[in-house]
Amino acid sequence: MADINVDVLVIGAGPTGLGAAKRLNHINGPSWLILDSNDKAGGLASTDVTPEGFLYDVGGHVIFSHYKYFDDCIDEALPKEDDWYTHQRISYVRYKGLWVPYPFQNNISMLPKEDQVKCIDGLIDAALEFRVANTKPKDFDEWILRMCGEGVADIFMRPYNYKVWAVPTTKMQCQWLGERVAAPDVKLVTKNVILNKTAGNWGPNATFRFPARDGTGGIWIAVADTLPQEKKRFGKKGEVTKVDAAKKVVTLKDGTTIGYDKLINTMAVDHLVEKMGNQELITLSKGLYYSSTHVIGVGVRGERPERIGDKCWLYFPEDNCPFYRATIFSNYSPYNQPQADVKLPTLYLADGSKAPSTEAKEGPYWSIMLEVSQSTMKPVDEENLLKDCIQGLINTEMIKPEDEIVSTYHRKFDHGYPTPALEREGVLKQLLPRLQDMDIWSRGRFGSWRYEVGNQDHSFMLGVEAVDNIVSGAVELTLNYPDFVNSRQNTERRLAPSFNYASKKAPAANGATKELPTHSRKSSKQVK
Repeated sequence: MADINVDVLVIGAGPTGLGAAKRLNHINGPSWLILDSNDKAGGLASTDVTPEGFLYDVGGHVIFSHYKYFDDCIDEALPKEDDWYTHQRISYVRYKGLWVPYPFQNNISMLPKEDQVKCIDGLIDAALEFRVANTKPKDFDEWILRMCGEGVADIFMRPYNYKVWAVPTTKMQCQWLGERVAAPDVKLVTKNVILNKTAGNWGPNATFRFPARDGTGGIWIAVADTLPQEKKRFGKKGEVTKVDAAKKVVTLKDGTTIGYDKLINTMAVDHLVEKMGNQELITLSKGLYYSSTHVIGVGVRGERPERIGDKCWLYFPEDNCPFYRATIFSNYSPYNQPQADVKLPTLYLADGSKAPSTEAKEGPYWSIMLEVSQSTMKPVDEENLLKDCIQGLINTEMIKPEDEIVSTYHRKFDHGYPTPALEREGVLKQLLPRLQDMDIWSRGRFGSWRYEVGNQDHSFMLGVEAVDNIVSGAVELTLNYPDFVNSRQNTERRLAPSFNYASKKAPAANGATKELPTHSRKSSKQVK
């Protein structure tokens, strides 16, 4: 017999695991428990704090949503107006010393004339080809050529996507794209070139929310705080060492065994099958490809420069810097960096030279967060990466050689991006159903390995929908129909009807009223 027995066991307290736990708590049906080897919730959506007080998310995360249920749960966790800042996305591509508005392919009017000609040539060729093509593109590279033509492909799409994915575009499939890449309108692009105009904001994250305090990780700590304490095992006592799928028992690092009827797994599926010791599934999972992500943070003394302004995130296709994306993290919240009266010493100047003085001085401060991808097809000089990134910031005129650097951050995430490689579908179509036959629902960014539903709202709902599938057999729309959920407002589920906050009473099945559980939101201070 196991030490603990539950109907549903949830492994991992990132957005997907918390979505599952939130739904289990909401419907108040099966018994459940959630585990995580980290002391705090958040997973790949958590936030770190440097000793100097600069916050950095685990990569670029912003809140925009396709689901009302996700909104309800986030608003319940952080209900006050001053818990959030709402931003207009201000995003550019750095090319030949210019800031080209995002998306690049809609704004070639900003490029030098010879590049405009090359791009329009390619766009016209692509439009003509598209009209007669009777086959689907065989890979991402062919999709790019059909959508954008040779010019945009060579100037931006190929080099940028290689920097992001760390694999060539010829090795990626294109079913994942959906709403993620803007297809150019040839007439509009040509008109904008002639009139020298730029195209407006595009995409689902044209406006987005960001938490005022504690970074993105603060959201998930707050969501976890709405769950009953006795159903959470975080930290060393929540670390899984073995999964016995036949006996339906999970063994934790401290020796505790947990029996379950159904398992919702949100750890990387390749790690899961290793903990199961299932050689056949381990071999199958080797067909899944991923890249690692390095997150680099640079804290700078001084007023935010005019040339940076209120930019949000910026894309870098060229090889004059190792990073593919930079986020002006200090623009998201004034609490993402130390307040101006905090005194910090200068570590060194941006060009690597010694600071004129080691004395601690006041701010103000601003910060940049960078992302660098790495894979077997795109190696990285890890030892010198921070230095190379700072040089890249100088090369791209983000910072000046004489700028004072007061804080740096560098963390590598082995599983950064689940690559939509050509082999992916063949693996997932076998692996996920085989696990489900064993009563294991493997879901989440790396649990189900579908990048197209890997944003925070998607990830959360993958957990919610897994619970509904277990309890009532409901179809998991997000996992199985990404394009459908991404093309509409999903309003079917709401948190509110079961929670009458005003009376704190809810009707019970027999018509009587019962007290509702209340959970106070504890302070979600980050662990430094």
